[in-house]
Amino acid sequence: MATSGGTRRDTLSKAERMAVAAAVNAILFRCQLQRGEGRMRAFIHARRKRMLQSTNVEGEDSGAICDAVLQVCYAMGCGAFPRATPMWWMKRRTGGAWEDLRQCDDATADYFKDKLRISPRVFREIMEALSPFLEGRATFYREPLQPDHIVAYALYRWASGETYESGTCNFDIGRSSGFVAVRDVTTALLSAYPDKISWPTGLQKVVVLRAFADKGFPNCHGCIDCTHIFIDKSTNCPGEDYYDRKHRFSIQA
Repeated sequence: MATSGGTRRDTLSKAERMAVAAAVNAILFRCQLQRGEGRMRAFIHARRKRMLQSTNVEGEDSGAICDAVLQVCYAMGCGAFPRATPMWWMKRRTGGAWEDLRQCDDATADYFKDKLRISPRVFREIMEALSPFLEGRATFYREPLQPDHIVAYALYRWASGETYESGTCNFDIGRSSGFVAVRDVTTALLSAYPDKISWPTGLQKVVVLRAFADKGFPNCHGCIDCTHIFIDKSTNCPGEDYYDRKHRFSIQA
């Protein structure tokens, strides 16, 4: 820097001028790249928008399409029909033992007796009696379980004694749905058969108490059938007398 006659002038070396020019050129080149990238993005966005409009709209009024979409969403929210694809937290139903029970062939009766301990005819009678108490409503997520599905699972749970974890997998329902099914079917049975599922009262209770007392069970007026107590394999006696349908040795309470 030099000063002469009251005036001030800045002098830069050749290397400094080259560095400044290189920096300016780099800035200009970067700005050009950014402008080109922006134009390219805008062009791609506009082209994609035109393609979507040409393939999806096909000349229809966009306002009418928006109204149709709103009506469909409103219908789904009101439960008019369930969502076709369940949400990610909802388990899909694929089949299992329940699908085998629904088959109509010669082996169906034996399969019913093996899994539910009743015949298909008795199952249908129970299901028809309980259906009014077990009807569900379609929700925003998926269709409800049908009454025959719920009754079949509850009977299978009571007949087999399996855990909810394995039993619900066989019927392709969630574990929480299994809890609710057993509870609802129990309530429906008590409501549909009030004259068949009840404790004795009055004179009938006195007769039952006397009968149990004669058998060595005083102050008893009821018992639960088919309660198996598992034991070790019996010795010095026929083993087949203690071999139950669950393929274990047991005695009944």
